Amino acid sequence: MSGPLIIAVPSKGRLKEQVDGWLGDCGIPLQVSGGARGYVADIRGLPGVQVRLLSAGDIAEALDGGEVHLGVTGEDLLRERGPDVDRRVMLLRPLGFGRADLVVAAPKSWLDVDTMVDLEDVAHEHLARTGRRMRVATKYVVQTRTFFARHGVADYRITESSGATEGAPATGAAELVVDITTTGATLAANGLKVLSDGLILKSQAQLAASLTADWDQARLAQAERLLRVVEARANALRSATLTWPAAGDAREAAVVDALVASGASRRPHGLLLDAADVAAAAAALTQAGLGPVTAARPDFVYEVASPSFEALRARI
Repeated sequence: MSGPLIIAVPSKGRLKEQVDGWLGDCGIPLQVSGGARGYVADIRGLPGVQVRLLSAGDIAEALDGGEVHLGVTGEDLLRERGPDVDRRVMLLRPLGFGRADLVVAAPKSWLDVDTMVDLEDVAHEHLARTGRRMRVATKYVVQTRTFFARHGVADYRITESSGATEGAPATGAAELVVDITTTGATLAANGLKVLSDGLILKSQAQLAASLTADWDQARLAQAERLLRVVEARANALRSATLTWPAAGDAREAAVVDALVASGASRRPHGLLLDAADVAAAAAALTQAGLGPVTAARPDFVYEVASPSFEALRARI
């Protein structure tokens, strides 16, 4: 007998609030067991699914190790699992929240350092002058080493940070930092600047699948149900429908054909199209004497195919 499909979501913080809001908006809210501090939950409307509430870092580890089937965590944490993480974890959908940039930041007082090439020169000079390699404070060891190697920076050593990384240069614990930032304000407040080519990763929350988890047909079927709901809601958020009293003549057919050719799709009593195209499409219809034209936003738009599920099934 097949066990449940196991999904891991964040247990606390801003990311938990965002994931809760996302699932609720999709019409499949979490129901936490054991009160507000429970660490197991269900998803309403998806029986056979078990939800584990873990830290974002533990979710990345659980996906990498095959302990859960699906999970929501930051891409920065997944990439830190190693350069070959894509062999074990598949990114299914970016979720549009939890955005942050992983960057290289140096002291503002280093006026002649703006690029990674400049940093390479400074690191070499620092080693020649002091006999010590330049220190880089970071929690992101794997991505730092990969990025620095790509840019030919070798004369440095990593100081793993367990606290506020951005404060390391001010306290003398390191010369520069590699850290996550959303606005850059905290880095600037600590006298740091982001190098012009120092962007390592533009991260955001991702719905990801473990390729090493114990998948079977029942669990794949549950994953498909979840992914179809998520995709249908995402489709709806960028879509709109237009309806109008049908004229049934050649003039109407010509306008509708032109709109379909530009990306709209026919519906029994109108058109489904990108929400950004509503004004232009409505204008084309009314200018042809058709109307009144009514625009509405659907709650869900289910397509025949599920791209993310098909991609997952091909990898399992």
